[in-house]
Amino acid sequence: MSVPTELGYTAKHEWIAVRDGIATVGITAFAAESLGDIVFVETPAVGDEVTAGETAGEVESTKSVSDIYSPVTGEVVEVNEALEDAPETINSEPFEGGWLFRVRFSEQPANLLSAEEYTKLTEGEN
Repeated sequence: MSVPTELGYTAKHEWIAVRDGIATVGITAFAAESLGDIVFVETPAVGDEVTAGETAGEVESTKSVSDIYSPVTGEVVEVNEALEDAPETINSEPFEGGWLFRVRFSEQPANLLSAEEYTKLTEGEN
C-alpha cells in the first residue's frame, strides 16, 4: 500500500496536502481498500465551514457507509465534482484524482501523522 511521504494523515484515515493556505483532503488508500468499491460520495458544499475532527461528509461503498472527517477548520473553497459521476476514482486514485475537497484553513492543521506514523497505525489494523 502506498503512503506518500509529502502528505499528512489522520488516525481516521484522511490525508491532507497543504499549499498556500489551502488544504486538499482525501481518504487514504488503506481506507479506500478497506471500504471496497465506492459507489457514492457526499462532500461539503463550496462555502461551507468545516471543523477539524468533525464530520464533513460521507463515503458509501458496497460494504458500508463511512463518515469523512475534516482534518482542518476553515471554509470549503472547492469540491471534486468529478466524483459525482465517478466515485470509484477514490479506489483507483485515492491520492490523485480521488481527492474530496479543498479548505482555506483558519489555523495550521495540528496533530497530523507522518507517513511513517500512519503506516505503523495501519499495520495494527490489518
